[in-house]
Amino acid sequence: MTTPGGAANPYLPRPAQITEVVDENRNVKTYTLKVLGNESGGITSKPGNFTILSILGVGEAAFSISSDPARTDGFENTVRRVGLVTSALFRLKPDDEVGLRGPYGNAWPLDRAVGMDLLLVAGGIGLAPLRPVIKHLEKHQGLYGHVHLLYGARTIGDMVFTREFSSWHRIPNVTLLLTVDEAPASSDWNGSVGVVTNLLDQVKIDPATSLVFLCGPEVMMKFSIEKLTSLGFPAGSIYLSLERRMKCGVAKCGHCQIGPKYVCHDGPVFSLSEIGLLPDVIE
Repeated sequence: MTTPGGAANPYLPRPAQITEVVDENRNVKTYTLKVLGNESGGITSKPGNFTILSILGVGEAAFSISSDPARTDGFENTVRRVGLVTSALFRLKPDDEVGLRGPYGNAWPLDRAVGMDLLLVAGGIGLAPLRPVIKHLEKHQGLYGHVHLLYGARTIGDMVFTREFSSWHRIPNVTLLLTVDEAPASSDWNGSVGVVTNLLDQVKIDPATSLVFLCGPEVMMKFSIEKLTSLGFPAGSIYLSLERRMKCGVAKCGHCQIGPKYVCHDGPVFSLSEIGLLPDVIE
């Protein structure tokens, strides 16, 4: 559909079909979707982009693309159940259809990271927008230095993508460190116990030759930034994803505005130097 001026209507969703649903934990599912009317079913995206999914009569919401950016036969959104739209999504099954807008947003600065070490820090479902980065690094190992992936969640049962941890451990230049806030009852837990910022004490990385990609609950990002700054990381080397309050996806409604920035258009990935002094960024 086009507007009277001939331009595509940015608010009109395309039909997409769910092809697979994977339970990550009791409150998170990963949906594989394909675009209907598209020969391959895929979309062109970069690590860090997001889509907006809609359900007729319910509403729409923004979700990080969590799949390999090189995938051409479909894409994945990882969804945490928190409200009306996500609860409606949780009732859908393979072959059901949803509306799709996007992909939107900018990307993690992987071009700048070439030749550098990377520190990826994620909390809870904040691993979802970093999973495409991991997929990209796995395919382009020679372009980057060492990668430290630090991931934490409240409990083992709150973690996502656990089925992939063993393969991530095997990537030659990747060190994966895991932690949970609460000590598990099971004796077979090999990770740490404590907040994810504690894992930074186990990492030897030079701030002068490294970039940080950070995503998770805002309180986790706040304390991670404080710790990273104390370790000597400059604000221009710390990138974080602020996927919150996004509605229209095209910088028109103002719901996601932070000072002069629109999270949906100027982000969701920002360097700390871009937004560190803006109001209402990290509570």
